[in-house]
Formats: sequence, structure tokens, C-alpha cells
Amino acid sequence: MVEKKASSLEELCTFEGFKKVWKHYGYDSDIQEMRDEEFSRIKGITYLDHAGTTLFSQSQIEGFSRDLAENVYGNPHSHNLSSRLTHDTVEHVRFRILQHFNVSPEEYTVIFTSGCTAAIKMVAESFPWRPATLEEPGSRFCYLTDNHTSIVGIRGVTSQLGVTTIAVKPDELSASTQSTESNSGPSFEETPHLFSYPAQSNFSGMKYPLRWIHQIQTQKLYPSHGTAGRWFVLLDAACFVGCSPLDLQAYPADFVPISFYKIFGFPTGLGALLVRNDSSSIMRKNYFGGGTAAAYLVGEHFFVSRTSISSRFEDGTIPFLDIIALNHGFHALERLTKGMKNIKLHTFGLARYTYMILSTLQHANGKPVARIYSDTEFCDPSTQGAIINFNVLDNNGDIIGYSQVDKLASLYNIQVRTGCFCNTGACQHHLGLSNEEMKRNLQAGHVCGDNIDIIEGRPTGSVRVSFGYMSTFEDTQAFLKFIIDSFVRAPARLDECRLARLRESAAAETTEPPIPQSGELGPEPNLEDQDPIHGADLKKPDFDSVTNGHFDAGIQSMKSIDVAGTLTNIFLYPIKSCAAFEVKHWPIGSKGLLYDRTWMVVNLNNVCLSQKQEPRLCLIQPQIDLERNTLAIGAKGMSTVSIPVESGGGEQQTQTLCQSKVCGDRVKTFDCGDEVADWISKFLGRHCRLIRQSSDFTRDVKKRHLQGQAWVSASLSLVNEAQYLMVNRTSILHLQEEIQKRNDASTLQFNTEHLIGRFRANLVVCGTQPFEEDGWTELKIGHTSFQVVGQCGRCQMIGIDQDTGTRSKEPLQTLSACRRGKVTFGAYLLHQPSETSSYPITISTGSWISAIAKREGSDPTAENQSG
Repeated sequence: MVEKKASSLEELCTFEGFKKVWKHYGYDSDIQEMRDEEFSRIKGITYLDHAGTTLFSQSQIEGFSRDLAENVYGNPHSHNLSSRLTHDTVEHVRFRILQHFNVSPEEYTVIFTSGCTAAIKMVAESFPWRPATLEEPGSRFCYLTDNHTSIVGIRGVTSQLGVTTIAVKPDELSASTQSTESNSGPSFEETPHLFSYPAQSNFSGMKYPLRWIHQIQTQKLYPSHGTAGRWFVLLDAACFVGCSPLDLQAYPADFVPISFYKIFGFPTGLGALLVRNDSSSIMRKNYFGGGTAAAYLVGEHFFVSRTSISSRFEDGTIPFLDIIALNHGFHALERLTKGMKNIKLHTFGLARYTYMILSTLQHANGKPVARIYSDTEFCDPSTQGAIINFNVLDNNGDIIGYSQVDKLASLYNIQVRTGCFCNTGACQHHLGLSNEEMKRNLQAGHVCGDNIDIIEGRPTGSVRVSFGYMSTFEDTQAFLKFIIDSFVRAPARLDECRLARLRESAAAETTEPPIPQSGELGPEPNLEDQDPIHGADLKKPDFDSVTNGHFDAGIQSMKSIDVAGTLTNIFLYPIKSCAAFEVKHWPIGSKGLLYDRTWMVVNLNNVCLSQKQEPRLCLIQPQIDLERNTLAIGAKGMSTVSIPVESGGGEQQTQTLCQSKVCGDRVKTFDCGDEVADWISKFLGRHCRLIRQSSDFTRDVKKRHLQGQAWVSASLSLVNEAQYLMVNRTSILHLQEEIQKRNDASTLQFNTEHLIGRFRANLVVCGTQPFEEDGWTELKIGHTSFQVVGQCGRCQMIGIDQDTGTRSKEPLQTLSACRRGKVTFGAYLLHQPSETSSYPITISTGSWISAIAKREGSDPTAENQSG
């Protein structure tokens, strides 16, 4: 019997296959053991957004907590013993930061800021720009097009000063014909210019040459030939320093902004500007805050600043406890990894391995599975960081939107980053988007950070995965398995020709120049050792797509359907994200079904909890008794607790008023008391409160216009988007068939009612055709009229079994497969009261429904109502 030869894919998807790609893995210790001890909180999670922020270690937090418990740190502006301890510790941290970058206090100064962006803003506002005049061209601000938004934002300062701004493409940098020698020091007779580029692109992970720093400073390389003056370099190192050593002794940039959470994960909101002392004298400052003044007079324009550069620019009291926390970050990083060079090699290896498979992965028909946006072939860690940026392609070669990829990734507990990553220049370059297309996308409603991922068949952004020092081979396995399971038309295969070429480059692995030992972390001296509520940003219902411009053109093509079907089910969800309460007939009020999503569960920080964070919410069963005016709350194994559905004016005065947010809207609520809070806390195993939307608070849908007339005013309860969510039972049956086709019927069973429950609709209708509701613009249930205002974009929440609270990848995977484009299911409705209507109005199951649909319906989309 001949043994079957393993495929290239099977061979690569093993640790032995990984070791053939890259030999540097881990830190001379069991990395999985380190991860279990230091990062146990991410067990079961594949975290691949380290370029956004890396993760802090357990020992780092424990060391910091112990430090705070054992020492008294006072305000460093005072002179008592506790304040002196703070001052001395902070100064030690400054030294350690400089030591990390292989320089001394005689060469560089650390100015603490709130982050990298604040450091960049400090340079922009303190740089001695000279505006252009008739006599001289003035200063120039040049920046690489592959730069973070925060760098490009400097032109907001320069444009007001009349300073010339030049955006430079990477391939436009060329050696100057001049042989100007480097200036030895600052000269105020010379015009100052600033050039900024990233040490590493936060979009593609491309590492730009650090030798550019000296070449630009000496005018051997700069984008504006013949410009007299002195060039300074602002090196954006925020993305670079998370996984790579930066030797400022060898590459002395004038200004280096960083954020510490990119390196340690904690603390956030703390960064620094590293300023080369030879360049610090040019920095100008007008405002002065507490701690920056050596002396001043209140009645006379007299001020003397402190002498040190850090004291002059750190306004007010610095966040000294956060700064002290950095000490424990350095210590933990050194102990766990033995230095940044090891981190660079380890994380690059994971990225290289993932790139090798992802870039050669094919569908059964031979078409690629991914389009990768990269400037390198991941051959050398000195030119490529641990970032892979890509879009997924279906077997027809069409791009699958990043929003859909993100939602499916959540089913596998994989966390990635999507969009343009605050880097419009790189996004345009790699996606091939012109300025005109970017402007058209904006007109179509797309803004940075939203989920509009495809416009006219072209992507607006991409998917980014990035690795950190605690990432493991198992993370790459989980990610690649997700891609293959979710998007590859089986059987998966590899591009063998390309793979062979990549293997050859792996065999000829680049040998890196040695990193100066002084650039590594030194020994610890003298001191003891995430709308987060709803996941990604939510898109409001696309009212404009059915009301603005499209309606007039399409109104003539509308057809009236006398009877579209019947209303089969009515569900309300008194407590947001808790179980449904099914009724046969129910009154509707000004906000939707009476008492629908009137209450919500919040944590101790008054943040709303949904099933995304607490799946067991679906096991809490609320029931409303209209005759008794009570809301009863029960769950298996728990006694029932009841509260009144309405509170009288006097009683409400005793309730605790609070402010909460739902989908970005601030809502006025009041607390429902300790008894029900204790009940929910006991059931969920965490401290929670139950709050109710105040009856005197109105949360309105934004007014839109239809044929020149305003929408009727529509108020909302604690729903996400609209008053009602409707699904079509016929569409459910079609989806159910598709699920069974894609899965083994013996292992996965979805009955109709169970599947309906996952979509958490208010109204279930029975139409004649699957997905005919996509084209409906108006709906009438009996004599009650509703306006259709958008489709519901679905997320991973439909993967939660409403009977058990367990998660599954279905039905989202099948919905993604059978619905091209946005993963939408169900329609949003607003009630349209007539002139004679008065609340309450009752609707009942069994009622006939009729609809108006456009022959060529638009496809408005919105985010998930299912909370």
C-alpha cells in the first residue's frame, strides 16, 4: 500500500513546517508556558491587533500594584519626602527610556505627553516655522504619503502660517546632486524645514530606511532640491518600537514620538517626545502651565521658563503614577524576552510564515484567496515588520468586504483590525483609490472607522493582522484555519510556483547586522520589582438611500402588493439583550411595542451589557403583566423577582437618576433598585444593575426628508437603530435549507423557530418569496402602517443559541455565503401614525400584511438591532 504524500499545505501547517520557514521562535524558554502564566486572560482568544495595542503581562501589573502598595508617591512639584521619591523615580524612568534607545541624557531629552499624537502636535506647535514671503520661500514641511493621520495633521498648523507643505511618495525620494555638508549646530540665520516619515508603516508593516535620517539632515536626500536652510527629521516611531529595537545613537532623528502602550500594553494615555538636545533650542513655546515657570509676574508680561527642555514643555503635573508603571513594563519585557532584538525576530517569523501561506493560498479553481498589500516579500526583518494587510477574495476574484471578514472572525474568537488604520495615503496607494474616488466614497456616506467596506464593487479598506511578543505559532494556525474554513472554496490548494520561490528566499535568510548591546535593556537598578458595548462602530440606517434622490426616480416603478402574507409572531424584549417575551397581541406606543427594550443591564461603570459580552443574558426571562403593571424576571434555578413597569412621580423621585449610552446616544435612565440588581448579579456572577429609560426622556430618530416633507417624529426606546425589526419567515426557511446543505445534518440542527429566535425580531411575517422584504419600502399590518427604513446588518450575535447561551459559527457563516455583499437579514421599521391615530394601538398575530416594493430596490444597510 502506497502511503499518501502530504500536500504542501498540510506540511506547512505544522510547527515543523513553520521551523523550515523561520528558525527564530520564542525566547529560549517555553513561550506557551510564559503565555499561560502571563496572559491567561486571552485563553481561547486569538489576538492579532498588536499594532493597535499590545497586551500587558500579569507580572507587569502585579509589580506595579506592589510598588503602589509599598510606597507613597506625592506630587513631584512639592518638596516633601514622598514628592522627592516621585521625582527621583520619574527621573530614573526617563533614564531608562533613553537607555532603551541607546542614548544618554546628554544626547536626548524625554518629554512626557499623553501619547504619540500629542508629541507630534507639540513639534508642530513649537517648530519655528518661517512663512513664505516675496524675499524668501520660507520653511517647508514635507511628509511621506505613507504616514499616520497625526503626521499629516501638522499641515493644519503650517497652512495657517503660509508654510509650503509637500506630500512625498516613497519612490520620489532621490539622492540630491548637492554635496552639502551636515550643519554642526542650530543656526537661526538658516530657514528651518521639517521632514517626517514613519520608521514602520502602520498599514503594511514596511520599514523605511533609518539611514534616511542622516541623509535628509545633511541634504544628501530630501524632496525639495535647492532649498536652502536646515532640515530636521521627525521620525514617527510609534508602530516601529512595539516589536523592533531603535538605536538613536546610530540614527539620531531630531524628534521621535512614541506611545508606551504599543510596547508594554499599559499604561495607555502616556507617550513621549524624544528630542535630540542639539535640536531642542529651536523649539518655541508661548503657553506656560504649572511647573514650567521659573518665575513670572501676574501684572506684568514677565516670564522666565525653567532651563531643562522637559520642564519647559511638560505643562501641569505629569501622570507620575503611569510613568512609574513604565519601570515595571521595562523589567517584565526584559525578563520575558531578553530584549527587543529577540522580539523582532520572533514576531517577524510569525508574520513571514502567515504571509507565505496566505499569499499562496488558492481556491479549488486556482484563484487566489487573498490580495495582500505589501511592499516586501517578507524576506528580511530589517525591512518588514510583523504586520500583514490584505483583503479576502471569493472564488470569482471579487473582494469580500472587511466588515464581513471581521464579523466572521469574531465567531472564531479572532480579533483583527479593519479599515484604513488612520493612514489614508497608504490606503489609497495599495487599494488604488484616486482622490476623486475617495471624495465620491465620502459623498456615498463612507467615513473613517465605519463599516461601509465596498462601494461600487471596490474596497474602501482592508484587514490587518499584527503580532506581538507573546504571539505564538498557534495564533497563526487559528487565523489560517479561519480563513480556510470561512472563505476557501474547497479543496484548498497552494500556488506551488510562488511557494517554491518564497521557500528559496527563506533558505537564503538575511543575516542581520548586530544590534549594539547598549541598545538592549539593562539590568533593573535600585528599584523593587476596548461603542465597546456593541463592538465595531455601528452604521445608522441608510435613510438617505430610500429618501434622498432615489425615491423620485423609482416611485414610478413601484408596484402595490394587495396581500403579501400574514403576521405570524410578535416578540418584545423588555430587557435589552435578555430573552424574548412572545405575545399574540400587544399594544404599540410612541417608541415601538409597549415596553420593548425599556430596561437594560449595565455593569458597575454604567456601561450597557449585551449578549456579545454576556451570552447568558439570553437565559434571563422577563414577562410583563399589563393588568398587574409588573415586570417579572426569572431564570432556571432562580426564584422570580418582580418590579413595577411604571413608577409614579413620587416614587421615581427616590430612584437614582443616571446617564447611559446606547449606540452613541446619551439616554436618561433611573436605577431599578438593589433587589433586582442582586438577582441579576447573582445569576451572571458579576456586579450588575438594572436600569430603565426615563419615561420623560425622548430619544428621537434624526429627521429625514421624503419628497420635501419631513418624516413624522419617531421616538426610540433602548433599541439600537429603529422602533421595530421585522424578519420574513420565508427567508428563514430558505436560510435553514442553506445551512443544512453546508453542514452535516447529523451534527447541526436548526429548526425554524430556533432560527427565528436568533434574529431577535419584533415582528415575524410570512411572505411569498425569500428576501422579498429587501425591496419593501412600506408595510401595513392590518390597518397599521410602517415605513421601511433600512436593512439590518448582522453580526456574530446571531451565533448565540437563545436557549442555552452557547456560541456557534452558524448561521452567520451561511448567511455570509448565500448573501453577496453585506450580511443583512431583516428590515427596520418606523410606525407611521395617521392623522386620526392615537396610542396605544394594538396589533395581533394572524393579521394580513400588505407591502409596497420597488421593482429595483436599493440595498440600504444598517447595523444589528438584535440587542
